[in-house]
Amino acid sequence: MTKISNHKNTPRPKPVEKPLKKKRSFRAFSVLNQKVNVGGSLHSIVDGSFLTRDNLVTQVPFILFLTMMAVFYIANSYNAEKTMIEISKTKRELEELRYEYITTKSALMYHSKQSEVANKLKNTGVKESVVPPVKIHIKE
Repeated sequence: MTKISNHKNTPRPKPVEKPLKKKRSFRAFSVLNQKVNVGGSLHSIVDGSFLTRDNLVTQVPFILFLTMMAVFYIANSYNAEKTMIEISKTKRELEELRYEYITTKSALMYHSKQSEVANKLKNTGVKESVVPPVKIHIKE
């Protein structure tokens, strides 16, 4: 099945090319791309030329920033370690207090039994009542 069309074989006109839009880029990145040469930076580190006065003066704020970040990092790790030690001490102290509470509670329960109270009061002359308590009724 072939289609028969009435079109003539004529060349198509060339499409009109639209001008390409420039990609918008963040200005700081374009400045960085222009100023930073990775191969040159590596070469300057290896041969030591990055330590020249001009380069060093421009790098001082960044070096100070890195130094401050390192100091904060070290201080934070010491603070976290100190906090962990305090938490550990508090847990041990809590455990000891819990044991003391359980021991004291069991001793109190033992000493407050009726038979123990009666034995302790035997020497003082206080005796256990044999008459049951009487309920008092008040008429209004």
